[in-house]
Amino acid sequence: MALFPGHGPGGRCDDIVIGPLDLAARVDEALAVQAVAFGLGAEEVAVRRQIVLRHMTTPGARALGATTASGRLAGFVYGMPNDRTHWWSTVVEPYLRAGGHEDWLDGSFVITELHVHPGHQNRGVGRALITTVTDAAAETRSILSAIDTDSPARGLYHSLGYVDLARLVHFPSAPKPYAVMGAPLPLRRPARRGR
Repeated sequence: MALFPGHGPGGRCDDIVIGPLDLAARVDEALAVQAVAFGLGAEEVAVRRQIVLRHMTTPGARALGATTASGRLAGFVYGMPNDRTHWWSTVVEPYLRAGGHEDWLDGSFVITELHVHPGHQNRGVGRALITTVTDAAAETRSILSAIDTDSPARGLYHSLGYVDLARLVHFPSAPKPYAVMGAPLPLRRPARRGR
């Protein structure tokens, strides 16, 4: 586990601990964070609950949580080795093939979900979660999908070395297009600034 200093409301300091997360046991708490961060309604949360529970039975699936000193979940990430038979891969494969990037579906660790509660965003929690989960990956590269817009999330991924492999990817029932991004592992770390 890693202690990660964050800054709470009113200038007080919260200690965020990044460590293993029993996502199946804390799925409802994690999805509450995702619902706030991603703007999900109760129906979508119910669907995602079943997906998360199924994913966590996949060999090699790993989850990390960012937990506050009071034990509340401030964020989480989970992923797994990519499997071309999984739904996500079957949707993105034609887009990747069209761009000559289909090989990224092999030997990659997929970041399935990464969400940080808005009260803890812009403090490096998401960066700590994604770099820590990928540092433990046996795979040589990582892939993920993110809403295809100029967002802080995509900015984070770019800063870590992710590049766009496919744009305007349409998932069934998703109202906005996504981008599929990939990066070699380990992820790029920003240079430390002097004090």
